[in-house]
Formats: sequence, structure tokens, C-alpha cells
Amino acid sequence: MNTFEPQALVAAMLAQLNSQLNSNLSTQPNWQAWTAANHTMPNFPNSPAPMFGNLPEAFNSLDSMSNQIKNVLSEFGGTIDTQKITQLQQEYLERVTVLWQDMLKSKAPVLEDRRFKAPEWHNSSMHAFTAATYLLNARYLSDMAEAVQAPKRTKQKIQFAVSQIVDAASPANFLATNPEAQSKLIESKGESLTKGLGNMLADMQKGRISQTDETAFEVGKNVATTEGQVIFENQLMQLIQYKPLHASLYQRPLLIVPPCINKFYILDLQPDNSVVRHALEQGHNVFLISWVNPDTSLAHITWDDYVETGVIEAIHVAQSISGQDKINTFGFCVGGTLLSTALAVLAARGEQVASSVTLLTTLLDFDDAGILEVFVDEMQVDMREKSIGQGGLMSGRDLGSAFSSLRPNDLVWNYVQANYLKGEEPPAFDLLYWNGDGTNLPGPMFCWYLRNTYLENNLKQAGKLTVAGEKVDLSKIDAPVFVYGSREDHIVPWTAAYASLSLLNPKKPAQNKFILGASGHIAGVINPPAKMKRNYWSNPAKKPLKNAAEWMAGATLHAGSWWPEWSAFLAEHAGKKVKVSAKMGSAKYKVIEPAPGRYVKVSC
Repeated sequence: MNTFEPQALVAAMLAQLNSQLNSNLSTQPNWQAWTAANHTMPNFPNSPAPMFGNLPEAFNSLDSMSNQIKNVLSEFGGTIDTQKITQLQQEYLERVTVLWQDMLKSKAPVLEDRRFKAPEWHNSSMHAFTAATYLLNARYLSDMAEAVQAPKRTKQKIQFAVSQIVDAASPANFLATNPEAQSKLIESKGESLTKGLGNMLADMQKGRISQTDETAFEVGKNVATTEGQVIFENQLMQLIQYKPLHASLYQRPLLIVPPCINKFYILDLQPDNSVVRHALEQGHNVFLISWVNPDTSLAHITWDDYVETGVIEAIHVAQSISGQDKINTFGFCVGGTLLSTALAVLAARGEQVASSVTLLTTLLDFDDAGILEVFVDEMQVDMREKSIGQGGLMSGRDLGSAFSSLRPNDLVWNYVQANYLKGEEPPAFDLLYWNGDGTNLPGPMFCWYLRNTYLENNLKQAGKLTVAGEKVDLSKIDAPVFVYGSREDHIVPWTAAYASLSLLNPKKPAQNKFILGASGHIAGVINPPAKMKRNYWSNPAKKPLKNAAEWMAGATLHAGSWWPEWSAFLAEHAGKKVKVSAKMGSAKYKVIEPAPGRYVKVSC
């Protein structure tokens, strides 16, 4: 009778994996390159941080880590004070000594990191001390990165690069040092490893890591299900008008401009957390842009086209169908940047079309653009301009990988461990399904956006930019403004969202309202009142405040969702309620097809 030998199976798996990878090098991305955050980052280590067997080995480990930091500094620039290095090394060796003594006494280390919460990490002293050593080394590397003396953006890149190295080197990411995966391999008699290899190869075919059971969802069937009709379309967008839920609606319609990165249905995932449905329930006539997922036929499209043919066209259609000169407008993330640009262009033409402006987690002032700054510098923007600036596509898959690298433990390594090392299938989760449903961007549009916002911060400067033939001056937009930021947002720092207030209504600051929500870029926004989750802050001060810190100092904390605050703001500027026909569209703008339409169903 044959006996099961895990080590032999591992060796066979690795041989098979190498064979598969080598046979597909012409079409498949290298595994490390595929999971790396960015091609400009230093190479990740191919093995976890060592578990020392004695104190001299700890000294060797210290030298190795110091060399890693030197490599990062040589690539990005920056220095570390020699006295600070000595201090950090001394602190590291003191912690190593304590850990070594605990190991000799068979005293289990405390592992508070959630990556090592499973019993398997604590049941074996070898695995427990491997994890503890990793955490000690990770702390040293992170402290060294924090001690770097360099300009703000350079230091941010160094810290990001080091964090990628640290996260990639976790023993949880390797079969040889992950006791959970090893236990599952033995219990399943190797089946978990076979499944894991299959999951990995399938993902490499797709070009991305699976984060959810993608077969569980279908756009229009169990996500993006709010009833409506597409009543206008052009090469860049479809405009959806949603079916009213009441016989009487506010006169002035609401136009929602979602981001053109990912699909619009983050605002209409499920009936109980749908921003669209919430607005309908409040009695608004809701229109929404569904952006195209560009292919090579749209590789020439510019930022001006998105503003003119996208947002401004949608505004005029909503005005025509509703019969209203002014409408309520709503922009989310880059959708808010596009909306604000469009409103400034219209203001330059003498058209004040907004009864109100809502901006959710939106950047207008890019002086502090958060962690995304690590991807933007003159060299990288110039490279993009040369490759796709005159025509081409920015791949939605590449954009998705970049965003995942901002939270690698949650959005990369978590799935490497579960899907590949343990052979598990990811559970069905609508938010992660949406997160993986990316869109391409036209190269000229993307390059203009990178240079004029993140790199040069030109949008905030009145008259610096010309868009759709008009000088852009955000201060010329004359409408009450509701600005929302999320406190833990790593894409749009809340202080940067707050900075929009100084650009909008500078002579009428009382028209501006700011609300700060808990959680991050998406979870903070999608927070329906019925669930009574999280909290938010408001500040009733009528006088202009100097900055975000002063606003926060006088803010009041409230339990629950911020949506009712927004609903009250919207109602104030929506006009009176009138009886409306259940028929959507108009004689000029006839129904084309049911919502959510065709455009949102096109995948990368």
C-alpha cells in the first residue's frame, strides 16, 4: 500500500508548476511580475525572512535586511542618519535577544497579527517563532523606511516599496512555512494542492487573482437590478433614467456621474444598499451615466471628449427630458472630477446648470493625493505618454492590479494563501465581483488626467487648463456644494476631499457643506441608513474654517449613516414635488433598452 508523502507531492507540484510556467512564457506573465505591485518597484524576495537558529544568524539577518534598504535607497534616492541606523539596529538586536531567550525557555511568542491567528501557527513552536521572527524583521524594515530623509514623494515611494517587500515576504505566503496550508494538504491527501495549482493557472489565464465566485453574479440579474431604461447613448456612454417609485417627484432631476474606472453599479449593488434606489425612494427623478468600456476603436478619446460628449451631453439630455434649466448633480471619485470640470466649462459658456453639486470622495486639489502618488512621477507619466498618449488603451487589468497593490495583504496575498496554497474557492461577494469588473481607459484621456491632476495639479489653478475650448475656473461654478470624504480613505484622503471647499464658492463659503464618514473609499460611501452601521462627523460652523484640522476640531460625531444628511441637502435644492408620467424618456429621447444597458456588460 502506497503511503502519502507530502514532501514528495510538494516537489512534484513545484516541478509541474515550473513546467507549466516555462511552457507558457510567451503568453503568460511571470508569477512574481504578475503579483508585484508595480514594475518600477524593487524585486520581491523569493523566500520568507529567515528564522534564525542562533544569535550570530540574527546578525546575518540584520545585514541582509540593511542591504535590502540600501538597494531601495539606491533606486529611489534618500539617506538615513547613521546614528538613527545604529539606534534601530540596537533596538532590533535587543528584541532578537528577548525572542531568542523566550524560545530557549519554550515561552510562546505573542502573535497579534491577524495573518497568524489560526491555531496552527500557535500549536507549533517552530511556526510560532518563524512568524514572530518575520514580524520582528518587518518592524525593523518599516522603521528604517520611516527614518529615511527624502522629499515627501520620494519617501512615500520608499515606504511603499518596503511595505511591498515586507508583505510579500510573510511566511503565510509560502507553502514551506504556512502550517495552515500544510495541514490542509495532509488532511486532503494532496487534493488541496491540486486544486490550488488549478486555481492559480486559471487566474493566470484570466490575468488577475480571483477574489470572489464570479459565476454567482450577473449584471442586471442580481447586481445592478434597479428598474429603468436607457434613453440616450453615444460612443462614450449610455444615459439611464430610472423608473420612479412615487407618483410625485421633485421637479429638478438628479444626474449621477460615476467613475469611469470600474463600473457604475457600485452605486446599485443590491436593493438594500443602492444609492440609486435610495434617491428614488426620496422622490427624485434619477439619471445615471453608464460609461463605455473602451476598445481599440476608442483609443483616441481624450479628457475633453469625456467632459463634452459624456458629462455635458448627459446634463443637456436630463434638462430636456425634465424640462428644467437646473438639475442636481452628483459625482463619485473621478466622476466628481469630470463633473466639476464640465460644470466649469459650462460656466465659462454662461450656463449655470447645477441646482446643487454633490462630490463623494473626489479630488479637485491634488496637492495631497494619497498613496496613489507612488505611481506618478515625471518618468512614469512620460513613459505612459510615449506609449499610449497619442492613441492606445490603459488596461483595466493593470489598473486593477495597481489598486490591489495598495492593500496587498487584503487584495493579493490573502487570496494567494486561500486560493492557491489551501486550494479553497473564494466565496460569493458582490462588492468584490464589482471590484474585479474593471474598465479600460483611452490612453490620451488617461495621460492627460495623470499629468494635469496628479503630477502638476493644474485643475485647481484658475484658467491654467483649457478643456472643450474653455478656460477652466472651478470658482465660477455657482451652486450649493455637498462634499463627502471617508476618514480611512487611502485613495482620496479626507483632508484632500475637504480641500475642494476652498476652490468652490470662494465668495459664498456658506453654500458649502462637508461631511466626514467612517471607513474607506467604498465602504464609507455605501452605508445605507437601515443597517445603522458606522458613524459620521458634521460641523455646523457657518464661518469659513482655515483647514481640515480646524473643521475636525469642531466636528460632532453621529451614529449611523450620513445618507440622511445628503438627502436633506438634496431635497432643499430639488424644487417642489409634481406629478409625473410613468413613461421614461421623451419624444426626442426614446427608450433604447432596459437598464442596466449593454455598455456595463462589456468586460476587459
